[in-house]
Amino acid sequence: MIGSSRESLRACQEGLDARRQDAAFPQLSGELFAVADLLGQEVQLRSTLGDSGQPQSVRQGLVRQVLDGRVSELAVDIVLMAVDRRWAADLDLVLALEQLADQAAFTVAEADGTLDATEEELFRFGRAIDASPDLQMALTDPAQSTAVKAGIARDLLQGRSTAATQAVLEYAVGHLHGRRIDSVVDELCGLAAQQRERVVAEVRVAAPLDESQIRRLSDALSRLKGRTVRLNVAVDPAVLGGVHVRIGDEVIDGTVAARMEQARRTLLG
Repeated sequence: MIGSSRESLRACQEGLDARRQDAAFPQLSGELFAVADLLGQEVQLRSTLGDSGQPQSVRQGLVRQVLDGRVSELAVDIVLMAVDRRWAADLDLVLALEQLADQAAFTVAEADGTLDATEEELFRFGRAIDASPDLQMALTDPAQSTAVKAGIARDLLQGRSTAATQAVLEYAVGHLHGRRIDSVVDELCGLAAQQRERVVAEVRVAAPLDESQIRRLSDALSRLKGRTVRLNVAVDPAVLGGVHVRIGDEVIDGTVAARMEQARRTLLG
């Protein structure tokens, strides 16, 4: 998202967070996913609701007409808040509702103490996708229905995941909107981390780190970023030794493999 859409999403996220004590909040994520799915399929409806040139009364009236009695009043209020904002493209409205649904799921996970497990499960799911070209093809095959892709995700999770992990992944794999599956999972990891205003660092090492090493690395990165940094550690023999860290778009490569490559380039130069 760019420009007005990004600002609108931020405002909606703040509005959603302010409603986290609402009695209907635990069911909100599923309701927002359902609304986003509907708008994704109904082009004319999405076009009207995402068009800030349409009178506000028209957009609000349409939301009420479609949703009243079908979802909670809280869900209606959140959708009304979204359609009242300005979006650079009507698809951005759908993407925003999906992110708000993710945020709602992670808020519930934070409240019931399963957010740490959810973050870990999302990270592991992403690594499973990275390691399996066949799985990537199955989850991105346009010939496969949304239900089939959700079923694949459900089978992979094998009923051992948190409710939040299952909800966001089963929806996400069937609603990529042309995006790469790995980037969508990475975005989910970032959204989960933002729930506690934490930063996720993806760490690759040649051998497992013990608790003391993880704590020291986390403390060092937290001081560097000025925020609490959570580590998702993956063992990758290709790094040979040292540590490779990625925080968003920033990469800190202190691996033996990187130093060897640098030395090779120096010799060739």
